[in-house]
Amino acid sequence: MTVVDDVVWMDATAQAELVRAGEVSPVELVQSAIDRIERVDRELHSIIHRRFEKALDEARSPQLPDGPFRGVPFVVKDLYAPTAGDPMHNGMQALKDVGYVAPADNWLTARYRAAGFVFVGRTNTPELGLVPTTEPAAHGPTRNPWSREHTAGGSSGGSAAAVAAGLVPAGHASDGGGSIRIPASMCGLVGLKVSRGRITAGPDRDESGLSVNHVVTRSVRDCAAILDATYGPGPGDAAIAPPPRRPYVEEVGAEPGRLRIGLLAANPGGELHPDCEAAVRAAGKLLESLGHHVAEEHPPILDTARELSGSFGARWCVNARMGVLGAGELIGRELSEADVEPVTWAMASVGAQVSGVDLARGLAASARLTRALGLWWAEGWDLLVTPTLGTPPPRLGELIGTPEDPMRGVVRTAAVVPFTTHFNVSGQPAISLPLSWNAEGLPIGVQLVADYGREDLLLRIAAQLEAAQPWSDRRPPLGR
Repeated sequence: MTVVDDVVWMDATAQAELVRAGEVSPVELVQSAIDRIERVDRELHSIIHRRFEKALDEARSPQLPDGPFRGVPFVVKDLYAPTAGDPMHNGMQALKDVGYVAPADNWLTARYRAAGFVFVGRTNTPELGLVPTTEPAAHGPTRNPWSREHTAGGSSGGSAAAVAAGLVPAGHASDGGGSIRIPASMCGLVGLKVSRGRITAGPDRDESGLSVNHVVTRSVRDCAAILDATYGPGPGDAAIAPPPRRPYVEEVGAEPGRLRIGLLAANPGGELHPDCEAAVRAAGKLLESLGHHVAEEHPPILDTARELSGSFGARWCVNARMGVLGAGELIGRELSEADVEPVTWAMASVGAQVSGVDLARGLAASARLTRALGLWWAEGWDLLVTPTLGTPPPRLGELIGTPEDPMRGVVRTAAVVPFTTHFNVSGQPAISLPLSWNAEGLPIGVQLVADYGREDLLLRIAAQLEAAQPWSDRRPPLGR
């Protein structure tokens, strides 16, 4: 049996243990990942910038850092996560056309390197990460390993597809409205959106906004151990989460105690697909069987559609405008409508019309939502469990616009993503777990949300659920 056959479905922790034990070398691990990418990714199109020769050179170098994941292959999302000397297109044809190359790592990608990870490539993402499907005009669609006709989600769809298909054991992801949890749900992975300020976004981006960075993984222990290697502020960070009481990896297997858990098994703003309702109700029963108190309760603010949209929409469109302006600065000219996709221009145009007062009102609505959510946890609830998504993974093409109707996909998105954005606004940690598959064989994730700063509790309960209902033996039909 080849090295690739031996390790392909091991998690990052197990692969690192093999390296430390001398049973496999970093070069062998990286070459195994490369071989599998070349064999499988032609069907997925998850990795758009391959850096195979660089990765092999780094794996064989005596300067490879002796971190906890020394020699383990890894992918980085091609969105605001520069890796020195590599292309960074942010899903944009305009940056692709000029061949933009990042001059340096940012602080997070430097931490991944210090942990010993070896970057084998950069993964596909929608333009500026604005939509929950990975189908950019610049690079083409990424397909779901569980069904090539369905989306892998977005905006971290490339990383999620790569991990779910066994190309690498873990991959960088980011989440400004659900972009870790959405593809984790659609691809059958663990996806933790960390608390605002848990991981630095420096030196170029701001921690106080909607987006955070972490990873998608196949195991809870990888999610915890990679967080241990990367959490913490950088100089001048605008938001800093409280430090953990002990290493996150020590929460895996720790007794969570009897928790008071609210269950939201309906979409307050519309319909909920029966598969998603069945998944969250099954999760509620599983939590009850583990000794927790589960009741159909949720923060009342989640029933207030106007407050929710007001806290997110204006900020999202302003971010789109900022993204277009930022790309123009990298290129050296202002971008026009012809330089971006129709939905990007539509959102950015709305953002350009948002006044300072409009944005201030959106931020005030965000503050009210955050306070209202925090009060529910302060009343004695430990966790909220919801479906991650409102529907199973849509087919490719359903969530993107057209030149004639650029917002067509956005309208459909409201039904798919009714549960994730609130917690980007509040800054609370939330995790999607692969607890269900439907009759079509498509993954259906379940989301658990904790109070601000309580990743420790999420990891404890996630590990308990993983032990009670393991998912590691599930394999997508693609490239087994």
